[in-house]
Amino acid sequence: MDLSQLYDPTLDEFVPEALDILSKFSFESEGNDLSTPEGLSKARDLESLGGGILAANFLDDVDIRTYAGAAGNELDLRVFAPDGPARAVYLDIHGGGFFMGHPKMGDRGNQAMADTHQIAVVSAQYRLAPEHPWPAGPDDCEAAALWVLGPGRDEFGSLPLLIGGGSAGANLAATTLVRMRDRHDAAAEFIGANLVFGVFDLSGTPSQVVLGNVEFREMYVGDHDTKGRKHPDISPLYADLNHLCPALFTVGTLDYLYDDSLFMAARWRAAGNPTELAIYPASPHGFTALPTKMTRAANDRTDAWLAEILEGVDS
Repeated sequence: MDLSQLYDPTLDEFVPEALDILSKFSFESEGNDLSTPEGLSKARDLESLGGGILAANFLDDVDIRTYAGAAGNELDLRVFAPDGPARAVYLDIHGGGFFMGHPKMGDRGNQAMADTHQIAVVSAQYRLAPEHPWPAGPDDCEAAALWVLGPGRDEFGSLPLLIGGGSAGANLAATTLVRMRDRHDAAAEFIGANLVFGVFDLSGTPSQVVLGNVEFREMYVGDHDTKGRKHPDISPLYADLNHLCPALFTVGTLDYLYDDSLFMAARWRAAGNPTELAIYPASPHGFTALPTKMTRAANDRTDAWLAEILEGVDS
């Protein structure tokens, strides 16, 4: 791996705009005491988070399915269909630090993905911490994947699967892939994983320590010590990653989870899986929600990767 050039130098021209727009937005739950019900409720208010930037993604007319979560709880699946027959099914897992977020925050992007790539996108709801700490989240995401491979076949047919997510969603997507391989012998069903600024080590990577913002870890894993947080079902960086699908890792250099993607991409590749790592300068956690040329470049790279993966389906 050539480390002399970690990112495309042509991206440098987008840095001034990225930094300017970054100064006008905040994605964090600053000022909210997440240990109180009031603070947690305020942090979960997607209508106001980031100055309302996420609410602009919501769509009203979305097909809803339900599936039984691991505890028998009924959870939503938001389904985005292309015009005409789908080429594949993409299971989307939303982010939010394991304690917040909702599938609807990806509505516009998921519909655009469905239209651009002629695929069906299924975005899964899952139970949130701290009310439902690990393993509730991965249990529900595993159940969602089984829905796609079970009842979902009646709707979509026996199509190949992709999976993806951002932040906590990337963790849950990776964990779901490992579970589907180990528990259901279904690794071959997946043809690609789109893992965006994921948290892959809940025991703490160097960038998490240096840049901070780790309160979400306490809510998700509770009183597990450092050794316990390295459990591969909590931190997929420590999982057996052999015989998994090709993956694209996307991260910005200002992200407190920067090292998570660097380390996970290295382990993914070392396990023999096709791996791409896309790094974006002057870009923080959640940067793909910002209206910048850097975001457009990241989206274009993701679209190109998806198109390449799907070419194998059509050939």
